[in-house]
Amino acid sequence: MHEMTAILLDGQGGARPISPDAAKDQILPEGAVLWVHVHQSPGEDGAWLNAFGGDSIVASALMAEETRPRCTLYQGGVLMNLRGVNLEPGEDPEDMVSLRIWAGQARIITLSRRPVRAALDLLAHCEGGTGPASASELIAQLALRLADRAEPVVADLNERIDDLEDAVETSRGVPPRRELAEIRRVSIQLRRYMFPQRDALSTLEIEPLPWIGPAQRSALREATERVTRLAEELDAIRDRAQVVHDHIMDARAEAMNRQMLLLSVVTAVFLPLGLITGLLGINVGGMPGAASPYAFWIVCALLVVLGAVLLGVFGRLGWLMRR
Repeated sequence: MHEMTAILLDGQGGARPISPDAAKDQILPEGAVLWVHVHQSPGEDGAWLNAFGGDSIVASALMAEETRPRCTLYQGGVLMNLRGVNLEPGEDPEDMVSLRIWAGQARIITLSRRPVRAALDLLAHCEGGTGPASASELIAQLALRLADRAEPVVADLNERIDDLEDAVETSRGVPPRRELAEIRRVSIQLRRYMFPQRDALSTLEIEPLPWIGPAQRSALREATERVTRLAEELDAIRDRAQVVHDHIMDARAEAMNRQMLLLSVVTAVFLPLGLITGLLGINVGGMPGAASPYAFWIVCALLVVLGAVLLGVFGRLGWLMRR
């Protein structure tokens, strides 16, 4: 089951919706562009593409199960895949949705398996009477809207990593590792598609297609720069998360070292005391003080003095080490 929406762009900035059936046989005026957007469930075939001049290669590209951002020239047009953040309720933004594109000079078909807010927004804008003037400008606007949707997600990641960095620098406790791991995971997954998307848009910008003019190339260049900036911010977030992780590991290692040092001092203090008490506790003849009623208290006093001396020695050594 698929849902199809058709928009006729007049090439002058005007747009009007037409019925999908009329779009199949539509004779386009000079400079006009037909945009057909299809929302199709997984598992369906692409038989409907035949009515719009698509062949098996186009169908295979649009119906592929796994898609990474790319741009491939084919018969004077382009086959493209773009990705956008998933903003549907209850979904994870990093579970990015795919927008598949087959574009030529006078016809552009976009297909999605899940709702793509950027495409739906542009469709609503075109149904209002205005729209892109060409197929390449339509692709540029889609890419810019995809970047606009991704920017709040990246900004939220920046704020979250800022909070973790503040917590580390101001010693407000160790930040939760789960939060840090979540930030790293989301940034890595978003980055996974941002750089290929930049490359796809850059490829379209530099390809010598006659239906892409200087103004459209400037719009594509702007979209490429927006995606590049988002990808670089995700790189920075990932690196900052690694720095925070290193700080956490250093803090934990330092705390463990302090505990081990305390344990070592306690062990070093009580080791000679235990040796003395163990020596005095053997049941053999000739033990000194065995017949004296004051021998026990004398031994206790000697142990206290020895313990105090050992604590003083280790305290002095620790002071010298801290200097």
